Amino acid sequence: MNDVSILVAPAPAPVKAGGAFFVETVTSVQHWTGSLFSFRTTRDPALRFQSGQFVMVGLEKEDGKPLVRAYSIASPAWHDELEFYSIKVADGPLTSRLQNIKVGDPVLIGRKPTGTLVLDGLRPGKRLWMLGTGTGLAPWLSLARDPEVYERFEQVIVTHTVREVADLNYRELFETELPNDEILGEIIAGKLRYYPTVTREPFRTQGRITDLIASGQLFADLGLPAFDPAVDRVMLCGGPSVLADLKQQLLDLGYEEGSVSSPGDFVLERAFVET
Repeated sequence: MNDVSILVAPAPAPVKAGGAFFVETVTSVQHWTGSLFSFRTTRDPALRFQSGQFVMVGLEKEDGKPLVRAYSIASPAWHDELEFYSIKVADGPLTSRLQNIKVGDPVLIGRKPTGTLVLDGLRPGKRLWMLGTGTGLAPWLSLARDPEVYERFEQVIVTHTVREVADLNYRELFETELPNDEILGEIIAGKLRYYPTVTREPFRTQGRITDLIASGQLFADLGLPAFDPAVDRVMLCGGPSVLADLKQQLLDLGYEEGSVSSPGDFVLERAFVET
C-alpha cells in the first residue's frame, strides 16, 4: 500500500499579485510516498498555457524574494485548477519547504508558461509515445487529459518508469479513471495505452525504458510495431541521463528533434532539475 494522505478544501478566489508571479492558494495536497507528493492550487483566469508546458513555481522567502523552480503543469489546459507533481528532497532549497505546504497556503506561480513538450513541436503522425521517468510523468498527466491529443493521433501511449512499485503514482488515473470518465472516456476509448515499468522491485514489467525499447519488449508487450519515424511521434521527460540515452536511440533510428518553430519527430524537456 502507498503511504497516501489527501487534504482537500473548497477553492478560494486567487490572490492577485504583480510582477512575474501570481499568488495562488493551495486547494489540495496528496502525499503519495515519503519521497513523492502532488498539490493543486487556484488558477488565475489570466494564466493561459498549452498542455505539456511548465511554469516557475515556488514560495516567498523571509526576505521577500521568490524561491522557485520549473514545474511541468500536470493539469490539462482546460482545467480551472493547477496541479503539480513533485519529489521531496530533504535538503533541497525549495522542496524541503514545499513538501510541507497545506491547504490554504500561498504559492507563487509564474506568469509565463513555456516548454517544448507541446503538440505543435511535432509533425503529424499516427501514434504518440510519451516516455516519462519519475516525476517526468507530469506533462503526460496534462496531455493525456487533453482532447486535442486524441484528435491528432490514432493511438496514445504513456510509459512511466520508476524505481519502486509504490512510485507508480497516478496508475489508477490511467488504468481506471480516464477510461471511465464521463466526458473524456468516450474521446479516448481504445486510443490510450498505459505502460508502467519498475527497475528495482519485482513487477509485471521490469527494467529501464531504454532497455525495453532496445530489446523490443516494449513493443511486444503492447502488440505494436517498433518505432518508425514515418508514423511514430515521441515526447520525452525525465532525468538527464535517461533523456540523453532515449534521444540517442531515436537519433539512431533516423528521428529528427522538433520545436514549435520547426516541428520534428520527437521533442524533449530540458528543464528537469531536482531541487
